[in-house]
Amino acid sequence: MKKNKNKIKSYKKLIELIIKIQKIKLNKKYTFQKKIIKFEEYSIDRLHKESDLFFDWYLRAIIEKKKLSKIKIKIKKELSKIYKKLYFKNTFFCHRDFHVSNIMVSGNKLGLIDSQDAIIGNPLYDVASIIDDVRVNISKKNQNTLFEYYVKISKFSKKDVLNLKNDFDILSVQRNLKILGIFVRLFKRDGKSDYLKYLPRTWKLLEMRMKNIVFNDLKIIIKKYISIKNIKRFRFK
Repeated sequence: MKKNKNKIKSYKKLIELIIKIQKIKLNKKYTFQKKIIKFEEYSIDRLHKESDLFFDWYLRAIIEKKKLSKIKIKIKKELSKIYKKLYFKNTFFCHRDFHVSNIMVSGNKLGLIDSQDAIIGNPLYDVASIIDDVRVNISKKNQNTLFEYYVKISKFSKKDVLNLKNDFDILSVQRNLKILGIFVRLFKRDGKSDYLKYLPRTWKLLEMRMKNIVFNDLKIIIKKYISIKNIKRFRFK
C-alpha cells in the first residue's frame, strides 16, 4: 500500500511538471547562436504520419499484402474523422516523448531530457504519454487518479472534463497505434526483439481507451479485419 502511494505521489509530480511546461509561452521561431529554431504545430496530417507506422510496420507483419491496402484505407478514413474531433487547439508546449525514461532526478528537482521532437500541440498529448505508457504497469484506478489530478490542477474548468477525456482517449489511441508500429520496426529493422513483449499491453490500452463512444465505428472495423484474439496466432519474423 505504501509503495503504491509513493508511486502515485511520484507520478503526480510528473503531472505537475507537465502543467509547468504547458505554461511556457512559445513563439513559433527562435534564434539560437545565429540559428533559426522553429516549433511546428501538430496537425491532422502529422497525426496520420505517426499512426501510419501502425500500417507500415505492424499490420504489414501480420496481414497479407493483398488485404493490407483495403484495411488501411478503411481505418485511416475513420481515424481522420476521429482526429477531427479533437477539441483543444495546438497552443501548448508538447514534449512529445514524455515518459519516465526521459525524467532526470536531481535532489528534489525533476529535469526533462530528449526534447528534440518538441512541438506545439494539444495539452493532453503528454498527459496520455505518461499515464498510458506501455512500458510501465499502472492500474486503471491509478490511471484515473492521475487524469483527475491533471484536470484538478490545470487551468481548465469542470465543464471541460468531457472534452479533456475525449482528447486524452483520442491521443492515447493515436500514440499507441504509432507505438505498435515503432516496436515492430525496432524488431524487424534493428533486431531489437525485447520491445515485442510490450505489444499485448499496448493492445490492452487501446481496447480500454476505445471504449469511448468516439471509437464505435473504428472498433467495428478493427474487430472485422484485425481480430485481436487472432493476432496471437501470428509470429513476427
